[in-house]
Amino acid sequence: MAEAVFHPPRRKRKVYESYDSPFPISALQDGVYEREDKICQAEIINKNVIVKNPEDIAQVYSKGFFGKGIFSRSRPEYGISKPALVVKWQGARLNMPVISSKKFQHYVEWAKGRMKEQGLDDCTVNKFILNYTEPLDLEGKDEQTSESGNEEAQAMEPAEPKPVVSSEERNQAARLEGDPHCDPLGERGSNELGRTGFQAITKTHSPKSPSSLHEDSKQDDCVEQESPVLSSGEYSDQEFVLVQEESDWSPEEENVPETSQLNRKEKLVCRRNPFRIFEYLQLSLEEAFFLVYALGCLNIYYNEIPLSILKLWEFFSEVQPNFRTTYMAYHYFRCKGWVPKVGLKYGTDLLLYRKGPPFYHASYSVIAELVNGDFEGSSQRSFSWKSLSSLNRTTANVSKELMFCYLIKPSDMTEEEMSSPECLKRIKVQELILHRWVSSRERNEQD
Repeated sequence: MAEAVFHPPRRKRKVYESYDSPFPISALQDGVYEREDKICQAEIINKNVIVKNPEDIAQVYSKGFFGKGIFSRSRPEYGISKPALVVKWQGARLNMPVISSKKFQHYVEWAKGRMKEQGLDDCTVNKFILNYTEPLDLEGKDEQTSESGNEEAQAMEPAEPKPVVSSEERNQAARLEGDPHCDPLGERGSNELGRTGFQAITKTHSPKSPSSLHEDSKQDDCVEQESPVLSSGEYSDQEFVLVQEESDWSPEEENVPETSQLNRKEKLVCRRNPFRIFEYLQLSLEEAFFLVYALGCLNIYYNEIPLSILKLWEFFSEVQPNFRTTYMAYHYFRCKGWVPKVGLKYGTDLLLYRKGPPFYHASYSVIAELVNGDFEGSSQRSFSWKSLSSLNRTTANVSKELMFCYLIKPSDMTEEEMSSPECLKRIKVQELILHRWVSSRERNEQD
């Protein structure tokens, strides 16, 4: 059997990440790690392990690149802003998401649906949504606020529908940005309100849907009532959006040049978002168990009850029949310094990255097999030469190598021992890299 030749990983051309640490734990001298005082929390939802706390998300993903955003390809950085509108209105320099009126109407309808599920009648729902989403005035209120004892409260007072930023008022919008007298969001800063980067998930308030705060507020007739979504003391914690809308057209503008008319037809209006979307971090079962068992930096809850390591091992084995095998391989490669990810899109168990997906392309596609000393076992896949050749060709076409990871268990290991993660201590590993034999290449090397 020929000895495998190591091929260096292919580094990505554009890297937007910084490498902090291979694990979300503190490092001591001589490369020894210790457990941090802070233990992250996750919960099992529909047989998936989800991390909701923004600080835990940042900790788990930034240090080791564990998991992926439920709306994103990797880093949880989902934003509701439409990229084309952000570019179009970049001259305004406002630190709020920019969305279309059509998308905003979708949010309104979703919020109405959630409220109706709580038993509220149509009249109450429509009246509340209308009041909640009315435009907010961001224009100057210096004279009003100077005479008032509560400047912030007056700056946040909803006003009659009017354009906040039009195409001809972008210079004025730049002046108003950041001024608490003119901009009710000026004191909150751009990092918290922006939805275009990773900092968006670091908000500390817990996500709540509009319907979660008014379960007992059903009324039979339309009467004035306190906002079931937002109380007076929570105004500053809500999310605001800029909605691109068409401005009202007046007969006086008939003689205006066509190019100016097109610009004036559109404006940005600041409104409160009735249906906020929060992105969470989803961990694979192997990643979740590694954080619990190997690092001890994560607690997993099911129905608000913390699960022990043995319970998790049993539960994950039921949810995913080959979990024991894939976790053994995951644990082995993580300890070797690789960052394993799910290899489903290439028909394998794992993909191995150096440092993490943001820095390098995957080097290996791994198939994990649990066998005995004679390399016999209940294979999860029944490979034929045809299927194996197809998988190998697919792997080679994406500049990766196909690796078989054989997890060899002792012949005297019982099923009872396999029911505990302590069986990992007795498992041996052998790696086999498969290459396609090319006759012409072999002859050239021999010559």
